[in-house]
Amino acid sequence: MKQLFAFFDYLVQSRNQIFSLTIEHIKLTVISVGFAILIGVPLGILISYVKKLNKPVLGTANVIQAIPSMALLGFAIPFLGIGTVPAVVMVILYSLLPIIKNTFTGIQNINPPTLEAAKGIGLTKLQILRKVQIPLALPVIMAGVRISAVTAVGLMTMAAFIGAGGLGFLVFSGIRTVNNNQILAGAIPACILALLVDYLVGLIEKLVTPISLQKYQGPKEMQLKARKRRKLILSFTAAVLVVILSFSALSGINRNEKILRFSSKDFTEQHILLHMFSDLIEDRTDISVERKANLGGTQVNFSALKSGDVDIYIDYSGTAYGDTLNYPPISDMEEVYNTVKADFKEKFDIEVLKQIGFNNTYVLAVTKETADQYNLKTISDLAKVASNLKAGTTLEFLNREDGLLGITRHYNFEFKDKIGLDSSPRYVALMNKETDVVDAFSTDGLLKKFELVSLEDDKNFFPPYYAIPLVRGEALKKFPEIVPVIEELGDMLSDEIMIELNYKVDELQMEPENVAREFLIENGLITE
Repeated sequence: MKQLFAFFDYLVQSRNQIFSLTIEHIKLTVISVGFAILIGVPLGILISYVKKLNKPVLGTANVIQAIPSMALLGFAIPFLGIGTVPAVVMVILYSLLPIIKNTFTGIQNINPPTLEAAKGIGLTKLQILRKVQIPLALPVIMAGVRISAVTAVGLMTMAAFIGAGGLGFLVFSGIRTVNNNQILAGAIPACILALLVDYLVGLIEKLVTPISLQKYQGPKEMQLKARKRRKLILSFTAAVLVVILSFSALSGINRNEKILRFSSKDFTEQHILLHMFSDLIEDRTDISVERKANLGGTQVNFSALKSGDVDIYIDYSGTAYGDTLNYPPISDMEEVYNTVKADFKEKFDIEVLKQIGFNNTYVLAVTKETADQYNLKTISDLAKVASNLKAGTTLEFLNREDGLLGITRHYNFEFKDKIGLDSSPRYVALMNKETDVVDAFSTDGLLKKFELVSLEDDKNFFPPYYAIPLVRGEALKKFPEIVPVIEELGDMLSDEIMIELNYKVDELQMEPENVAREFLIENGLITE
């Protein structure tokens, strides 16, 4: 009961965010399904007439359907960038198969005598298609649209992975901060939306089905009244949808020409930094900041920066040095920073601003129970017993030279087993004793939440990971006034401060934007 009250309390506090994300979700879904119908129905008609295209078109649609959605999204990013476009394209591609197949099936299953009769009265092929085949096939076509529309609602939660918004933002954020209220706040509206879409498209399906083809539902007068009722419901829904989408489009228009697009990676600290720097920039300048939170990992954000989809994001010196530039890890802070600054300017025209005052380096962490059992204090201690332990790390850490690949060589050990787990679920696996060791960031609030023991890197493998603002050269020329603002805030942040701020989100379940603004106000950087 206490958890139920906590959930309702979260809904009340976050109602504005949930509503705006629901509107975004509806908008993206409507656009995707609309384009899928415009593409799928003509293709279904085409292959019903041109038999040679039947297998290639349906085969291609089947192959697309078989590709994992995350893989398709990742593949689309280099070509389509981030945000709405790749998300909509992905859902369109996944929605095509049921529409194409049902359109083809509906047309093919029309009785030949009906078509012969149409020819007999002198109708042309186009007239037969328009007046006979499509009307008769429409119930089957709408069944395909119904499947696609319901599936699209669920698929669109993936849009949050690349900064397109929607209810998936709450789901992903909740998973990464182990916040069940947030997960439910995203999942339940998405589920309700899917059921609503299924109901509304079902109404359309019944409306387009001739009364003579429907199962007996009482006297004809009652059927006509039912159809009239359905039409009223659909008309009202359409009107509401037009109002919502129009309002959404108008509210999305920013008349300020000075817009800085600021993105973040997909974990708590990044969300807090995004809002802190954005709030301060908007307070101190006349620049509007377009915030793209939760934009995936390093490569997604860096690709977006290079392509011009975003103007700025906060990375880490060791990540830029080892993962982006592919240099072997070193522990010299100055050399790492100076190399990254010079190479990013020369190779990518990306400016690296002054280092922020905290070092969020990697650590390996275990529970107190495991630390006591094996007498673990350092990674060298871990190396002696690693063959008995199972590691659960993020996918990024698992495959990086400055991550698990490099540290196992540097300390000369191998784990009994290792698995990749996305973000905070690895902590849940650790506490459930499904794994024994996790990777973490030294400023991670979840370390404090779960009371984990961080093992000392006694052979200095991990490079420095000082936070560094990365800005496109063109954007910095346009907005030079952001530099002193960013440096002022950056100098105030420390390891201890970031641990506390992260803890407020990860354990106290505060929203990152509220934590960020509270810090700025408490330190006199902005006023309420």
